[in-house]
Amino acid sequence: MFGVAKNFIFIVSILIGTIVGAGIFGIPYAISRSGILPGLFYFLILGILVTLIHLFFGEISLRTKGKHRLIGFSRKYLGKRSDIFIAVSVIFGTVGALLAYLILAGDFLKIIFSPWIDLNSFYFTLFFWVILFWFIFWKTKLIPKAELISNGFFFLIILLTLVFALPKVEISNFAFFNSENLFLPFGVLLFSLVGWSAIPEMLEISKGREEKKNLKKAIILTTAVVIFLYLLFTFAVIGVAGRNVSIDAISGLIPFLGGKIIFLGALAGIITLADSFLVLALYLRNTLIYDFKFSPAISSFISGFSPLFLFLIGFRSFIGTIGFVGTIIGAIEGLIIILIFQRAKALGDREPEYNLKVPSFVLYFLMLILVSGAIIQIFI
Repeated sequence: MFGVAKNFIFIVSILIGTIVGAGIFGIPYAISRSGILPGLFYFLILGILVTLIHLFFGEISLRTKGKHRLIGFSRKYLGKRSDIFIAVSVIFGTVGALLAYLILAGDFLKIIFSPWIDLNSFYFTLFFWVILFWFIFWKTKLIPKAELISNGFFFLIILLTLVFALPKVEISNFAFFNSENLFLPFGVLLFSLVGWSAIPEMLEISKGREEKKNLKKAIILTTAVVIFLYLLFTFAVIGVAGRNVSIDAISGLIPFLGGKIIFLGALAGIITLADSFLVLALYLRNTLIYDFKFSPAISSFISGFSPLFLFLIGFRSFIGTIGFVGTIIGAIEGLIIILIFQRAKALGDREPEYNLKVPSFVLYFLMLILVSGAIIQIFI
């Protein structure tokens, strides 16, 4: 019983570590520009949508023998014609997310070390990358344990920051509706809620049938916790800073909360960026190993160096990166997972530990939301 509970904590920690990453720091800025009412609407719609897609991916994984990632599932259930399309989506989407973490990490490390070291955030990003690349290449088995520890520190520091921020909240700082930036939160929130790349990793450490049954509970619990955290964090940041909310959410609070509290916020930021970077890099590494049959060394090299290369050649816009990855790549992968889910129901080769009964019209409605979001991102 203790072992089952311990592993449940591990799998929840992996999903939280994947979902709660750079996106949490972009949410206050996006919602402060669109208004609270559109923001709450997006939280509701996208929260339900992403939870369902996570559950779909979990059932797909449970219905399929062998070790696969999204590319492998697509090949099995949709045919080889989908290979190039889904491969480009998965690889570019994952690398794009890793790039967003690198962009923000340099800013947070600069805040943390600014009392002692006066360096451009560019060099702090390189330092961040060197440390995490060591884990990707040599210490992948330590990542689940590192996730648990880092998540604990992250939530502790976020709670301490909120304790100081919430008493300074002023209702007058909230804008309720702004039509000019009405669609801004869509891509940012979708990016911030997506964590389906962690599902196969969660199953890998779920040893028995009883532990695999807990996957559904872990997904629902994690999503609820994450949305509550996002809402609380967003309320605190906007309530304190108002229209002065910064793109990274943290630096804009310095005039209101002081350097010591901002140090804690930046520390929480670098912790969650690190654990999310590790899980996504591991996912990309394993995708290259299991679905493309690359060697572990080459897979680790590609996973680590791809986002660094993009950063070095000039891709350094945080909001632009998460908006693109969240809306375009997230929409493509979401659609693919829904299509695979429909096929796996009929063609799966093992009995799943849970079985979702979802009407077809619900699946089509989810597809419509994803497609509409992608169109808006491209044309508006």
